[in-house]
Amino acid sequence: MKIGIYGGTFNPPHLGHLAAARTAVDVLGLDKLLVIPAAIPPHKELPEGTPVSENRLAMAAKLADALLLPGVVEVSSMELEREGKSYTSDTLAQLRRQYPEAELWLLMGTDMFLTLHLWHEPERILELAGVCAFGRTEQDGEALFAPQREHLQKTCPGAKITTITLPGLVDISSTRLRELLARGEGADYLPPSVYGYILMNSLYGTHADLKHLDIPELRACSYAMVQEKRVRHIRGTEEEAVRLARRWGADENCARRAGILHDCTKYLTGEEHIAICEQYGVPLDDLERTAPKLLHSKTGACMARHLFGEPDEVYEAIFWHTTAKADMTVLEKILYVADYMEPNRDFDGVERLRRLAYQDLEKALLLGVETTVQEMRDRGLPVHKNTLQAQAWLREHGVTTEG
Repeated sequence: MKIGIYGGTFNPPHLGHLAAARTAVDVLGLDKLLVIPAAIPPHKELPEGTPVSENRLAMAAKLADALLLPGVVEVSSMELEREGKSYTSDTLAQLRRQYPEAELWLLMGTDMFLTLHLWHEPERILELAGVCAFGRTEQDGEALFAPQREHLQKTCPGAKITTITLPGLVDISSTRLRELLARGEGADYLPPSVYGYILMNSLYGTHADLKHLDIPELRACSYAMVQEKRVRHIRGTEEEAVRLARRWGADENCARRAGILHDCTKYLTGEEHIAICEQYGVPLDDLERTAPKLLHSKTGACMARHLFGEPDEVYEAIFWHTTAKADMTVLEKILYVADYMEPNRDFDGVERLRRLAYQDLEKALLLGVETTVQEMRDRGLPVHKNTLQAQAWLREHGVTTEG
């Protein structure tokens, strides 16, 4: 087994870290990549205003999740849990005990590589792991790497050292990035989920008014609340909702914001969903209390209203996008249908639903509702009363799925 170890303060983790990690997995053929935030870095003082370790661990976790390599990339808190300075040699020794047969590879940037001989116990580091150094710019090439590689291999014969230059790699120091964030800039250097986490927790001198976010900031906050694998669906729903709003004369901005936030609580536990509903006075029936999948629409609506200051139209559209209900507004229908047939969906009948959505919105809504009813019955699961009421209301008003 090949295991990569990517340490650092991750203060904050940015797109350069993301690219380096992705390349390491590919070039080294890693079976596992451990992202390990340092508690007390040996080489430098943590600057004033550095987020607490829990925040840095959470941001590192979002960096790892953004790689979309489940089962390969993991975040470890081992250095945060260990007392004293976060010496790499101690970390590698701990990992060697944990994985006695594994081939360990230590990942680092150019600056760290060029000073590796000055680290605590450099010989021990080179005995325990191979080193993979990443150049951040075109200038970080063989001419820069070769003398240090030769020196380290002379000091520690048998040391495994690989150096890679990544042209076009995001080249920004963490210091500079923190300065930009404090001025309301720097988002382009960060994975959106990390940027959203920073905004929601007011890190690095940011003071975002969560109730008055622009669209890019709202997206970032939404993505920070979910797993990366959900982002494609959220973005697809947003874009489809805007297209449908344009077709049927609804408010495009409300459709966009509802699409962005509609799944923001998708990954909460059942207990968390119930607690939010109780906090904001949302009544729940017996089925909802035992089927958490039904609750993310209600808790997502609560977050949209109470955390992000969205208007009632957006709240209601998110609230009903899972079960539907009788006599829905145009925006409510749009979000329900957009969620059902956004471009990443793939199921029997989705193309028909997509055609209907732009020909007759109510027919598309009924087709979605009836598909849900049939699916639930085929699986032997109860159908929520609001879904059945939506189906009955549409039929009573002459809507069919024929044609």
